[in-house]
Amino acid sequence: MAARRKAPRRRAKRSFNVSAIELGTALSLSQSSGLSEAVKQGLDGNISGGLETMQRTVMSNKNKIVGTLGTAFVAKALTKGFSSGTLAKLGPIRVKA
Repeated sequence: MAARRKAPRRRAKRSFNVSAIELGTALSLSQSSGLSEAVKQGLDGNISGGLETMQRTVMSNKNKIVGTLGTAFVAKALTKGFSSGTLAKLGPIRVKA
């Protein structure tokens, strides 16, 4: 008697979605808040100096930060009407609106 074959397993495609609006907002906010300089100082051991740098930069760029957040909110509201929502696809990465 022959051994029974197992049913083939289906593997889900390994892909992930990236929201273009949220990614752009995050990059803009990290630039406006001086995040890179603060992280650099923190990794050098000067955590309080990094936090002070970030606080100073956020306070000086607060109008730009509020504008970025407002623009992102409006863009998300406008793109809710797109049928597919996919702007681009590159291999396993899908860029969504």
